[in-house]
Amino acid sequence: MPSIHDVAALAKVSIKTVSRVVNKAPNVSDELRERVNAAIEQLGYRPNQSARRLAGGRSFMIAYLYSNPAPAYTGGIQSGAAARCRDLGYHLVVEPISDGGEERIEVLDRLVAALRPDGVFLVPPLSDDALLLDRLAEMNLPCARIAGTADASKGGINMPTPEHAAGRMVADHLASLGHKRIAVITPPPTHKAALQRVEGFREGMAAAGLPIDDSLFMQGSFDFASGIACAEALLQRDDRPTAIFATNDPMALGVLTLAHDLGLRVPEDLSVAGFDDTPASRTSWPPLTTVRQPLDHMGRAAIDALINGPGEPPRFTFSLVARGSTGPGPESAA
Repeated sequence: MPSIHDVAALAKVSIKTVSRVVNKAPNVSDELRERVNAAIEQLGYRPNQSARRLAGGRSFMIAYLYSNPAPAYTGGIQSGAAARCRDLGYHLVVEPISDGGEERIEVLDRLVAALRPDGVFLVPPLSDDALLLDRLAEMNLPCARIAGTADASKGGINMPTPEHAAGRMVADHLASLGHKRIAVITPPPTHKAALQRVEGFREGMAAAGLPIDDSLFMQGSFDFASGIACAEALLQRDDRPTAIFATNDPMALGVLTLAHDLGLRVPEDLSVAGFDDTPASRTSWPPLTTVRQPLDHMGRAAIDALINGPGEPPRFTFSLVARGSTGPGPESAA
């Protein structure tokens, strides 16, 4: 196997320079970096990870912790984070943990003791988990939080997302189609960022002059089953809504399923909108109107913040994707 000495000799640089290039250290000229990387590729050199850790005092591991029942959301962020880790010579460690009880702290303690990650990043609802954030602060472990809310008790690098504006977009869309009686399946109360979608939606309804009936707001669990359960309660009312906004796609797909079971036509009898633009939203029938989040970008940004420093907060753009599950309200169609 080629050694670091072989790379240094071929590139005509010092071993220290090769080490700095391998460890992606700053203040290496582009010309030197290209020369060393060309030698590494030509020789097929692979750095010794143990040596890298000893030399730099780092593990070259980033831990991704999540507690979210929507696999497309967590998986999309994981994909971007893993790709960025590869770009920077790091490894991503993925650990699902609960969002309640002492168990999550024990899991964190064991993970840190065993792997000594260089940083941790969290997605909702863990982004606002005060006990978890306290423990990370005690460990002095760098932490990046995707979609932490402004009133979170602890710090870390917070990367906010435009949840409120996105909820407003959905309300504007349904109101523009002429819907007046609209129901909302809300997130679990621990998902503080997603609750901002509901606030934005309420704002949009008020701006459109639509009545807000609190009995049409039902709490879901961010999973398919709760979408069905909430839809069952909403759609069997005598004054059933003409549109339902579910605050994530799995719940919206549950609404679609129950609507079909009840013989309701979508979107002629009922419009349905979701949130996340999961792969399933594109293959449902009809395809689901939803909000697209840049999940890959979000995952990459968390890694950049932990490895390269926070810098300017990233701007995440959410967009409404109108598909076949939303159409004119019955009053408009008439």
